[in-house]
Amino acid sequence: MNVERLLEVYGQISEAPDAIARLRRFVLDLAVRGKLVEQDAEDEPASELLVRIDRERKRLHSLSEIKKPKKLPPIDIAPFDLPSSWVWARMRDVTSDRGQEIPSAQFTYIDVSAIDKEAGVVSDPKVLERDEAPSRARKIARKGDVIYSCVRPYLLNVAVITEDFEPSPIASTAFAILNGYNLVLPWYLWIALRSPFMVECVERDQRGQAYPAINDKDFSLLPLPLPPLTEQHRIVDRVNELMALCDRLEEARVAREETRNKLTAASLTRLTAPETSTDEFPAHAQFALDALPSLTSRPDQIKSLRQTILNLAVRGKLVEQDPKDEPASVSLAKIAEARDADASRKSKRARGLPPASDTEASELPIGWAGVRLSDIAVSMRYGTSTKCGADTSLVPVLRIPNVSLGEVTLDDMKFGPLNEREQADLALAAGDLLMIRSNGSLDIVGRSAVVPIEADGMAFAGYLVRLRTDVKHVNTKYVWMAMNSQLIRDQIEKPIRSAVGLKNVNLTEFGNLSFWLPPLAEQHRIVAKVDALMTLCDRLEVALTTVGATRTRLLEALLHEALEPATGALEAAE
Repeated sequence: MNVERLLEVYGQISEAPDAIARLRRFVLDLAVRGKLVEQDAEDEPASELLVRIDRERKRLHSLSEIKKPKKLPPIDIAPFDLPSSWVWARMRDVTSDRGQEIPSAQFTYIDVSAIDKEAGVVSDPKVLERDEAPSRARKIARKGDVIYSCVRPYLLNVAVITEDFEPSPIASTAFAILNGYNLVLPWYLWIALRSPFMVECVERDQRGQAYPAINDKDFSLLPLPLPPLTEQHRIVDRVNELMALCDRLEEARVAREETRNKLTAASLTRLTAPETSTDEFPAHAQFALDALPSLTSRPDQIKSLRQTILNLAVRGKLVEQDPKDEPASVSLAKIAEARDADASRKSKRARGLPPASDTEASELPIGWAGVRLSDIAVSMRYGTSTKCGADTSLVPVLRIPNVSLGEVTLDDMKFGPLNEREQADLALAAGDLLMIRSNGSLDIVGRSAVVPIEADGMAFAGYLVRLRTDVKHVNTKYVWMAMNSQLIRDQIEKPIRSAVGLKNVNLTEFGNLSFWLPPLAEQHRIVAKVDALMTLCDRLEVALTTVGATRTRLLEALLHEALEPATGALEAAE
């Protein structure tokens, strides 16, 4: 055992995924393997404890307090080696229940909702009248018993009854009641039942899909590693000590995360400040690259960083405005001319609506305009509903899987029998925006990608919408950024959040999506800066993934060393 070594270096691996929860499980695993505390040759061996338990069982049976115990088969093959003073026993060799009764008076009802499973106690039972008793209120329980939920056991609803409840308690039939005859400590049973070893045993024996459960017969046969009674006391004390340490580590981790969040926000503000000049940006970017890996502990946290960048970009807070820029209103007028000249367009445009924005026009940055998506569209239309397949002699058709993570990919292409007119109507051009209009996942609906030159001339499927604009007067990559900003995500998600089944946005709803449009020159500056910041995010994500993998390997090596000491295990992880 090398628990002290683990705790010495825990700071190095405390940011590993699920590290503290894994440490808690590890402590329980050591406890039931006899590796958490030292054995004492003066302890009465567990084999003698079994004899005492058997005498007590027979005594209680003679008093009609428990049913006659069933003879259980011995454990022929030990799941793992135990210290010499320990023994393997079946769960019902060393515990009993207390039988059942139908409540005849007011009683304290213990069901799953009464369990504080993290503390391992019954914390909030209900007092019910006899005529309020649920049909499952049957099992007799007393102070000192352990109760274990046999229904959905993976939830680990295990608790010790630590109080003399008045009126007397009755537990749900969902529980197994474990009376250890005052010879198996309730808290040792709690440790064993929550240990990874026992969890695996129960998962092997449970039955059912929606509500998996372990039945009484299988529960009675569970193998229990039984230490001497005096060692049980030492194990419980040590587990309590280490769980308290885990609590402190968790509190420290939360405090550390709060500090990091503040420092990360400060670093991001410096990086994305509108007054940051082109010359200053590389220095700020390098500062963030150096600082953020130590401030941000998980790769998934980069997602919020990316979202913040987009939100700043479409609010005019990422680059400085230049009064010399041609205003967005000029570009809008030219796009309108192109739209009027496009006789073949097939789109439903929102008309008779005021300029779109969730703020007053006076709050717009210099040269910006509040617009709806239809204002910058030359055309919008649905794709083909023709069934597509693998025949490469037909027309290539992009589908939802090809619009992935903000990019158009040409993997797993399908092909459709489109006629000449359909090919002309549905032909994509570089700079078009493909938007997902329908999906079972709300987060996917409205996601988009800019069509690259490689997809020029291809068609697109019916669950997609093609937005075509005048690329001489609007930067489609900026429109993509707006589509992914929280401003537009809220407009897409809120109206259809309560929809059942397939989520959908039609052409009119797409056309009504509102955002702020900057001058064309500023759009280009915004896109360039966002690209630079996203590259920085990519580098941070890779760095954090690498660090996380190293922490995980070190944690695995430490756990292995504590269970099976091996020279060089830590060096291999490092």
